[in-house]
Amino acid sequence: MTNYESLGGLAAGASSGLCHWLKHMKLYRVVGLMAVCLLIVPFIFYQLLMSAESSVPHNDIHRTRSQLDTFEEVSPLKAADLKLRIDEMLRIKGTVSLELRDLESRRQKLQSDIGLYNQKIDELKQELARQQTELDRLKISVEQAQVAQREAVLRNTPELALPKPLYSESLPSPVAPAGKEQRRLCKMSSCFDHSRCSLTSGFPVYLYDPDTVSVVNGGYDIDGFLRTTIKQTLGYNAHLTTDPKKACVFLVLVGEALPEHEATMKNDRYNQQTDGGQPEAGSVNATRLRLLPYWGGDGRNHVLLNFARREIGTGTGNMLRGTGIDTGRAMVVQSSFEESQFRAGFDLIAPPILGPPGGDVWQECAQMLPARRKYLLSFQGELSGQNGSAGAAQGQAHDDTELDMVDEFIIEYLKEMSSGRTQDHFMLQFECVPATEQRHPTSVRDWSLCGTDNSRKSVLKESTFALLLAPTGTAVSSTLLQARLYEALRAGAIPLILGGDQVELPYAETIEWRRVVIALPKARITELHFLLRAIPDADLLTMRRQGRLVWERYLSSVQSTVDTIVASLRDRLGIPPKPVRAVVAHSVFNSSFVPLKSDPVIDAEPEESLGPIEPPYPSPAFRRNYTAALMQSREMWNDWADPFALYPQLPFDPVLPSDAKFIGSHMGFRPIGKGAGGAGKEFGESLGGNYPREQFTIVILTYEREQVLMDSLGRLYGLPYLHKVIVVWNSPKPPLEDLRWPDIGVPVHVVRAPRNSLNNRFLPFDAIETEAVLSVDDDAHLRHDEILFGFRVWREHRDRVVGFPGRFHAWDVNTLDSWNYNSNYSCELSMVLTGAAFIHKYYTYLYTYTLPQAIRDKVDEYMNCEDIAMNFLVSHVTRKPPVKVTSRWTFRCPGCPVSLSEDDTHFQERHKCINFFTKVFGYTPLLNTQYRADSILFKTRIPHDKQKCFKFI
Repeated sequence: MTNYESLGGLAAGASSGLCHWLKHMKLYRVVGLMAVCLLIVPFIFYQLLMSAESSVPHNDIHRTRSQLDTFEEVSPLKAADLKLRIDEMLRIKGTVSLELRDLESRRQKLQSDIGLYNQKIDELKQELARQQTELDRLKISVEQAQVAQREAVLRNTPELALPKPLYSESLPSPVAPAGKEQRRLCKMSSCFDHSRCSLTSGFPVYLYDPDTVSVVNGGYDIDGFLRTTIKQTLGYNAHLTTDPKKACVFLVLVGEALPEHEATMKNDRYNQQTDGGQPEAGSVNATRLRLLPYWGGDGRNHVLLNFARREIGTGTGNMLRGTGIDTGRAMVVQSSFEESQFRAGFDLIAPPILGPPGGDVWQECAQMLPARRKYLLSFQGELSGQNGSAGAAQGQAHDDTELDMVDEFIIEYLKEMSSGRTQDHFMLQFECVPATEQRHPTSVRDWSLCGTDNSRKSVLKESTFALLLAPTGTAVSSTLLQARLYEALRAGAIPLILGGDQVELPYAETIEWRRVVIALPKARITELHFLLRAIPDADLLTMRRQGRLVWERYLSSVQSTVDTIVASLRDRLGIPPKPVRAVVAHSVFNSSFVPLKSDPVIDAEPEESLGPIEPPYPSPAFRRNYTAALMQSREMWNDWADPFALYPQLPFDPVLPSDAKFIGSHMGFRPIGKGAGGAGKEFGESLGGNYPREQFTIVILTYEREQVLMDSLGRLYGLPYLHKVIVVWNSPKPPLEDLRWPDIGVPVHVVRAPRNSLNNRFLPFDAIETEAVLSVDDDAHLRHDEILFGFRVWREHRDRVVGFPGRFHAWDVNTLDSWNYNSNYSCELSMVLTGAAFIHKYYTYLYTYTLPQAIRDKVDEYMNCEDIAMNFLVSHVTRKPPVKVTSRWTFRCPGCPVSLSEDDTHFQERHKCINFFTKVFGYTPLLNTQYRADSILFKTRIPHDKQKCFKFI
């Protein structure tokens, strides 16, 4: 379009707009406006024309030629120069490209360096945060160290270690013999020399060699079985000494005496009158007693041991059956006593020797269930014996007649009760068919045993209660009564002693027989049936379990009998037993600690402040050497598993009141916020709780998984309250020399195991110096907060297993006669696996020395089930379930070598273990629990200025 056409268009547009405007204007205005337009429009046209002409250049005519005409004018010389210029430009292009590539690489390198520096900055920030946390923990540690220093200065009680023995240095000095009345009234205060038995002596015991020293009348000798067995079992007792100068008491084996030649009895050449009495053949010879080298004139501190023989009934078990036997101030230990002979608190009633020398005895016992058996009550016996001693007065005949009438009434009533008028079944036999061979003449009328040991056992295993009739006359104990008690407890039949108000039971000073037997006076015979039916199942099983505990621990074998006699005498004097034997931890290296070959481990991420860094602090040991036996003797003898040894600590130690830690008994306590309490910050600074400060030891069992072990050890760096790590090296091959052991800030002991056994996990190593023991598998991956939380929970449940993976025993609903091991998710559990669990060191002693050997053998047979065995043991002792902490149900270890638990037969073996352990214990001690432990502020909304106890727990 030309400029003219443009102008025409503009004019047309203007005209059309003008016409539209004029329609709305008045006439005079239109005329005026047209006049103005006629003057202005020509002027505007002229200006537009002039501007259009000036915009066209004058030389455009010269630009009409093509560019080819220009190249035609280029000379050949200029073309060659152009080629050179092109080559130069190409060279410059290549150079520039190289420079650009170099600049790009440098740019990328700078970017990489910037990234590395940013990463380094982040790491330094994390390290700063970690160091700040470490600094805060060290400040807390310094404050606590200052508190510990002040406590050490102000401490007013000594730190007791193992008691230092204080022995007597001389033999008993000769004194005048005691008179007859003085002997009859002997007490520990009047007939015992306490100066020979220091509280720290350890109660040394000396045994006269029965092979060379005999105190029975001529023609008789001590039973060979007793001689050999007593010497052997006492040899295993920690209190035995061969130095008579150090001895506190002197043991003399006096019976049961047997003829040297059973066919022809030799005449006794040594019968002598002693205080007007004539001793019988085979009884103690008073002259020979006085000739004992350490008798001292009156026999003080001597103990005469008169064990009844295995064949019950061939003797009375009473070495005082002759009149006027002078035993001086010696204590008498036997199973049969007349009322006039027994000196309560001085003499000791012991059971007859009926069991094996020692070892496991669980196979002799019956299962505890069901609670109610076939027979409600059973008895097999026959009344035998004389109506009185040969020297009894004539007036005693009337008393014997009355006793016969009482016994006849009891027998008739029992026969009527069992006649079948009730739904209960009885097995009552008052005459032996065939006639018993157990009869013998005695000074008391007693109930002989019918049949054989096996026949009686078969009846008792089917009896809920076993009837024991007290001997008639003045006997407070008899061998036959003790034998019936022994057999009833062995078979799980609850002893019912009719006439129990007139008899004494073995070791009555220490054993709570009220929890084991039902003792009724004979006058209660008419209420007997009602009483037996009124006892609920829970009480039946509790009494049966307690009876088996007493039988296994104190009556079952010669070893248990001898150990119990020594412990009873020691308990009278308030002397602590010998310290329990710890297992020496032999290192696989030349030194006790591992040779460190790597730098300290640095965590990839900073941990939250979970507790202060403390120097190693072992748990105080042997602090209650004397008070434990005084205050908790009943529990030691009747509840816990072992009164025969002194333990460094017990999980049953008493707890101080909460205000005692602020008023006079603050030593060792670290209350939260110094007693003011607090949330997460204050919680992380102090251990708090109801017990003084302490640490824990980690025990790791490993077998040829070095790298897995190193990774597990490395994760323990910086763990608060960790005392040391014990690595039980189960492999016969030593560690590799170039193995790099991490430095985790605490000692690491690598202990050489005696053999490859899972039982080594629970050996009581002397290197374990804390009460708390964390048993961990070498592939278990636990966070620090999880470990610390488990430790805090354990401190409140010291007598239980506290850990992470929970399992339970499930009844087999198909067979209805066995248990299954179950690891499925469940709202009820009964076991906590010891692959990650806290236990008290006390239980490692019980597992090693008290648990039946058959259970440890089964663990070795399967290479499995040691964790189940520990749960059985703890629940058996405490009658409590374990405590599960946190939500962990299992552990994952990606890349770890195959473990034993992944074997196909693993679960089948664990099924068998539970049922076998149940058979050994006689019942299933596992108990169910339906809760787990989490920290107090878990899932609790708190103010922004407060912290939770743990971030993720």
